[in-house]
Amino acid sequence: MFDDPKKTEHLLALEGAKERLSLFEANLNVEGAFDSAVNGCVCVFHTASPVTFSVDDPKAQLIDPAVKGTLSVLKSAAKVQSLKRVVLTSSMAAVVIRSGQPEHGFVMDETWFSDPSVCEQKELWYQLSKTLAEDAAVKFAKDYGLDLVAINPGFVIGPILQPTLNLTSEAIMGLIKNGKEVFSDGIYRLVDVRDVATAHILALENLEANGRYCMVGEVVRSLEIMKTMNKLYPSFGQSERYKDGECVEPLPYSVSRAKAESLGVNFTPMEVSIKDTVESLKEKNLLSF
Repeated sequence: MFDDPKKTEHLLALEGAKERLSLFEANLNVEGAFDSAVNGCVCVFHTASPVTFSVDDPKAQLIDPAVKGTLSVLKSAAKVQSLKRVVLTSSMAAVVIRSGQPEHGFVMDETWFSDPSVCEQKELWYQLSKTLAEDAAVKFAKDYGLDLVAINPGFVIGPILQPTLNLTSEAIMGLIKNGKEVFSDGIYRLVDVRDVATAHILALENLEANGRYCMVGEVVRSLEIMKTMNKLYPSFGQSERYKDGECVEPLPYSVSRAKAESLGVNFTPMEVSIKDTVESLKEKNLLSF
């Protein structure tokens, strides 16, 4: 990692990094690898997990790094006397995959859990990895007396720090440039990356924080994303064909924002997130029009 400036330069350039940021190299698959990184901490934010929807070996590429990696971090954290809380980045992938379809207008919330057997049956390996990882973390925390809070973001958009595309920024760029759907149903559970970061901080600072928090600003169809693009960037040719479209079919569900808002999260409007996503990609020469 340290040999690749694309993975570190943007971190070292952050305000205050020279005084307050230390970088450690660690491997999710190696137990004890995080001992030195978490030593002396009052909180551990575990955000690392492979994100990909196309794999040849789901167990080796997704499930083991997610589950064993999470347990490795938690085992390191459990050794730290000064530790007060662990904040785990889970996912809405660990919430939404269940058998059957909810009635139209159903509101999903933190009481929903993805069913591993359904994930496996549908070969939704990323969703399975996040479901099993969160479950393993909750069980470990209970057994070892760790105070654990989980943050479950939806499809994350917004400005990027790094100079390269990650999966969601690449996917949203594919949608707005080529109309390439990320999800077969064309439904997106959008959340701004800055709101997700804020939720992690609030999960540490708010002593009342507990359990898990669904982080979805808006549930929208791709048509709404493209209509927003057309409104913000009328000259952007790809969105022209969407400007007069209407979403006549109601969305099958929504995601409750109540618990996240009770934590102190103020969700960024979708239009702001989309504009800032596009401007960030243009600034980094990853998107041009």
